[in-house]
Amino acid sequence: MATPHSPQSRDDRRTELREFLRSRRARVSPADVGMPDGGRRRTPGLRREEVAVLAGVGVSWYTWLEQGRDIKVSEQVLDAIARALLLGSAERAHLYRLAGLNPPQAPSAPTVAPSPEVRRLLDAWSPRPGYVRDRHWNFTAVNDAARVVFGYRESDHNCLVSFFTNAHYRVLHQNWAETAPDVAAAFRADAARYPDDPEFGRIATALAAASPEFAELWARHDVAEHTSAVKAVQHPDAGTMIFDATLLPLPEHPGHHLILHNPRPGTDTQRRLETLLRQHSLVVPHPG
Repeated sequence: MATPHSPQSRDDRRTELREFLRSRRARVSPADVGMPDGGRRRTPGLRREEVAVLAGVGVSWYTWLEQGRDIKVSEQVLDAIARALLLGSAERAHLYRLAGLNPPQAPSAPTVAPSPEVRRLLDAWSPRPGYVRDRHWNFTAVNDAARVVFGYRESDHNCLVSFFTNAHYRVLHQNWAETAPDVAAAFRADAARYPDDPEFGRIATALAAASPEFAELWARHDVAEHTSAVKAVQHPDAGTMIFDATLLPLPEHPGHHLILHNPRPGTDTQRRLETLLRQHSLVVPHPG
């Protein structure tokens, strides 16, 4: 089997690049890009020289690219070709990968309300806890189960701030002291993704003034990344509940994550959770 960097895999990638560019070129008519038709064409779509003109590159160079030859390409040239061929964002990223480059990171909005589809997913996830947070770790949606299980209040607006300042959550979280360093380190890693965004620094500075524990951890400059975690909760009404938490990026809103919690297998968490939510008059669906 060919490895990702073997000659065979490079040949496959060039073949796919050739076929991809030809197929995208064939679907764009001169009228689509404001060019004259120029009479009958043997094949549909733009000619290679027309793509080259639109992209501002040499005809020979574009021909070599479409033929899958081993030539150097830049991000600027790929962007120009993507515009000439009217590529969508997914197609543009695909072109980058076929050309051997990493696609540019999609810009992220500081905060965006969850889409109706994500809200329905979050509601359907009940009776299991779940929430959505933006790139600054602000809550943008929290389901009722998360509020009941983790003690989130209506005044809790930021996941990081709540972790270090919500006394009720801190009491509930069985492994708070062991988890705190990873939480602070993960926020620093996220902040590094957006070096020009001052909001991360503002949040960290304000939180350090309010929480000596966070101030000490933030001063370590540790970084960590994780897409999953285990949360153990000692709930006064339900006893010990253990959840596997999974962080799912939301591609339509870069920087935002959906965090879903599942009762850990081999524990009594599912039964305890259902009993707790019934006590709070939350509907627990029957299996099947």
